[in-house]
Amino acid sequence: MEIFSNLPLMIALFAIVFAQFIKIPIQYAVTRELDWKLFSSTGGMPSSHSAAVTSLTTAVAFEHGVSSTIFAVSTMFAVITMYDATGVRFQAGQQALTINKMRQDIYIFMEETRKWPQKKEEEKIQELKTLLGHKPSEVFMGALTGIAISFIVYGIVI
Repeated sequence: MEIFSNLPLMIALFAIVFAQFIKIPIQYAVTRELDWKLFSSTGGMPSSHSAAVTSLTTAVAFEHGVSSTIFAVSTMFAVITMYDATGVRFQAGQQALTINKMRQDIYIFMEETRKWPQKKEEEKIQELKTLLGHKPSEVFMGALTGIAISFIVYGIVI
């Protein structure tokens, strides 16, 4: 099959498998516990996401050169993937803390609602917590900025 002759793809797939496998002895060296479930789990050292995208990008550099468009695409894909791998993991942990806090708050809320008939209406309202992220206007302006930069650069070059 022709797909197996695609060296950058094969290297990236190998990097994923290798990174997942190497987590087992690394974890064993740290904890002295052998955990084969690490091979199919997310997280841990090293990041298989990062291994995959950096190996792919390096292979693309070898195949097409660092001045190629496909290298630029691959590099941006790698940067975004690695940024999200760290950002998403951190945020997931923060969300877990928030969810645990919400569970406690719900219990307290249920206890407090028993006292509501004696409270004034303004005492019953609580502020909502804000979520992390961008407003739609911020996303839209970021998109326009990126498009404008490309037009400016290509306008200067061409």
